[in-house]
Amino acid sequence: MRVGRIGYINCYPIYGAIDRGLIPLAAEVVTGTPAELNDLLAAGALEVSVVSAVEYARRARDYVLLPDLAISCDGPVRSVTLFSHRPVAELDGRTVLLTASSRTAAALVELLCRERWHVAPRFAEARAEASDLGALRQLPHDAVLVIGDAALLLAAQGGYAHRYDLGEEWRSWTGLPFVFAVWAARRDADRRAASTAHRALVASRDWGLAHLDLLAEAAAAVTGVSLAACRRYFAGLDYALSAKHLAGLTHFFTRLAARGLVPDGSLQFLHVA
Repeated sequence: MRVGRIGYINCYPIYGAIDRGLIPLAAEVVTGTPAELNDLLAAGALEVSVVSAVEYARRARDYVLLPDLAISCDGPVRSVTLFSHRPVAELDGRTVLLTASSRTAAALVELLCRERWHVAPRFAEARAEASDLGALRQLPHDAVLVIGDAALLLAAQGGYAHRYDLGEEWRSWTGLPFVFAVWAARRDADRRAASTAHRALVASRDWGLAHLDLLAEAAAAVTGVSLAACRRYFAGLDYALSAKHLAGLTHFFTRLAARGLVPDGSLQFLHVA
């Protein structure tokens, strides 16, 4: 069994106990960006992984969701941000760089532009890693979507007149939480092994949520983001997939399906004993 994890600190509360050997996981853990993990799961190089919510919607016939696991927010997410030199109302026809690292974030910012802010920017893929903030700043743009640890660092550094937290924008628009990532298993994966991995991930999540201060200290040491900012960040994230999260996820998928961006289908879950 090979299980994928995102290399950003947002996965610390899920994998913290596994990393420390406190919760056994009978699997090889593979680390990558959300987009890399999407491709690895699709190729069969992983059996279970955290993936972009959009990736699940696009490949729902191939995957089943792991219950009660997600990366979501019900308000500010802080690590998925549109940094802009001008107000969003003035981005019509302007260049907006999108990270290749997260398909959900890219789909969300395009949806917000079209349906909430009513602007039609010229979207372009950033020709620099989101983590390379120096290179990113050198690219010509009016606004840029940055995710993960780099978004937290860029928020601290400043340099942009306007900052739009996509979790907060979605909540203000719809009144619903937003689910950025989910855990999925391939339908052809061994169901018993996938269920065992699921139980380990949930147990590790529960330990992580009880030790957020410890995880914030580790995150601050690795990223250079302040301890206070890491604490705020973890406090604002939700790692469950409850009825309210499913409502937000379904609403997002419905809007994308209406634009022909994902198939119109239902959510299906791994059966766990």
